[in-house]
Amino acid sequence: MPALQLSRARLPATTQISIVDEYGDTRQQAIAAERALTVYLNKREIVTLMTLGDDPEALVVGYLRNQGLLRAAEDLTAVQVDWEVEAAVVVTRHLPEDLEARLSTRTVTTGCGQGTVFGKLLDQTALMALPDTQLAQSTLYQLLQNLNAYNETYRSAGAVHGCALCDQAQVLDFVEDVGRHNAVDTLAGRQWLQQADSANADIFYTTGRLTSEMVLKVAQMGISVLVSRSGVTQKGVELAERFGVMLIARAKGRHFQSINTQHRLTLDAIPERPSTVHSSKQARSSKQAHSSTQARS
Repeated sequence: MPALQLSRARLPATTQISIVDEYGDTRQQAIAAERALTVYLNKREIVTLMTLGDDPEALVVGYLRNQGLLRAAEDLTAVQVDWEVEAAVVVTRHLPEDLEARLSTRTVTTGCGQGTVFGKLLDQTALMALPDTQLAQSTLYQLLQNLNAYNETYRSAGAVHGCALCDQAQVLDFVEDVGRHNAVDTLAGRQWLQQADSANADIFYTTGRLTSEMVLKVAQMGISVLVSRSGVTQKGVELAERFGVMLIARAKGRHFQSINTQHRLTLDAIPERPSTVHSSKQARSSKQAHSSTQARS
């Protein structure tokens, strides 16, 4: 079988602009890049994505994979990106027989950049058997701490989302892009293109909301634990229950909200309640004051 023809058309994730700050000083500031990339599948125009351009080949492969338009990584023969014409051309040996029907049935989702979900994906994903991944509270805390080492583009420029594939507390691969759906698609593409050692990933992390689109895409990747520092939507919860995905929302510091746990979350590091901490401080303060009063007497 011929080797996959793959371009390496990465562009810098940030660019510099001149700004005037609140003091009236002019200086250079890094901002997130945003570029249009129109995807063609066997000469058929599919979609235009807005992206940083940091890993465009993986992005388009992951997008087509998550939309059910690519059947297997082995079917790919070429993925070529040309930024001069803002186009990505993907060539595959096999197309879905119902391609036109899929392309005619789209749902505009709440994902940043208005990602699309094509018809029949919900039914196909519901038939998948996801692993019964277990997670300990202490492991979640360690994972959140480990993730602090990432978010490079966000720290320098802001305006991006980050997603990660994780093996319990270990971060295997991390991607940032202008939309969280782009970041998850890029990770899915890297898995297929074997650009990262993420085959053992059992947890997916995102900085964005846990919407129906995020739950669907993560379930398609065969992952059953989805963690976010943000909140959830009603449809996201419904699909999580349907597919068997455990959601960990608003995960920051020692706080989180678990949904659809099904006894898969072990609470082995329960923090002290704020009221208890406050009461303890009051008691210590009162005791110290009493001791001071006795000493003066």
